[in-house]
Amino acid sequence: MRAVLRGRYVTLEPIEESHRPLADLQHEFASPDWFDDGLTSDDPLFFAALIDGQPVGRAAIMRIDEPNRVAEIGHVLWGPQMRRTPASTEAVLLMADHLFDWGARRVEWKCDNRNEASKAAALRFGFTFEGVFRQHMVVNGRNRDTAWFSLLDHEWPNRRRQVLAWLDPANFDPDGRQRTRLGGGVYTSG
Repeated sequence: MRAVLRGRYVTLEPIEESHRPLADLQHEFASPDWFDDGLTSDDPLFFAALIDGQPVGRAAIMRIDEPNRVAEIGHVLWGPQMRRTPASTEAVLLMADHLFDWGARRVEWKCDNRNEASKAAALRFGFTFEGVFRQHMVVNGRNRDTAWFSLLDHEWPNRRRQVLAWLDPANFDPDGRQRTRLGGGVYTSG
């Protein structure tokens, strides 16, 4: 799973000591020791997102289930230089490509059900909403409901083409605004 993943807008590298500035990227669900723990972990396998050689975000491949060929993209946290940019979409594309090339049958995305931005990102990228696991875990002393999403191997070729078309430089005007929006996945209320 350890590999350098290169795109047009962003490069993903398994984290190493030179990416230490990312240790300061935090959110309410991140362990303060995530960076040090991640330096030696294979699951979650953290990647640094680099733009022009500078670390600007992180994400991980996690919950790797080799016998069933399932893995999750998680621990996504983009710095300000990466939020709402083609680089953030391309980073997810690179990770999904990497997992489907590995032989994944199913790629998952999970988030706190209160995290509307993460749920919207999953749908925008083409993941299908599968439901909410109520009181799935305790985080910082409170119950967390977890929204689950998936993208399946037979869905990936068509979705990949759509994401690549959206990422094409011709889809952006001279000011970097998208000409065509990236459509989303499927939301089912149950």
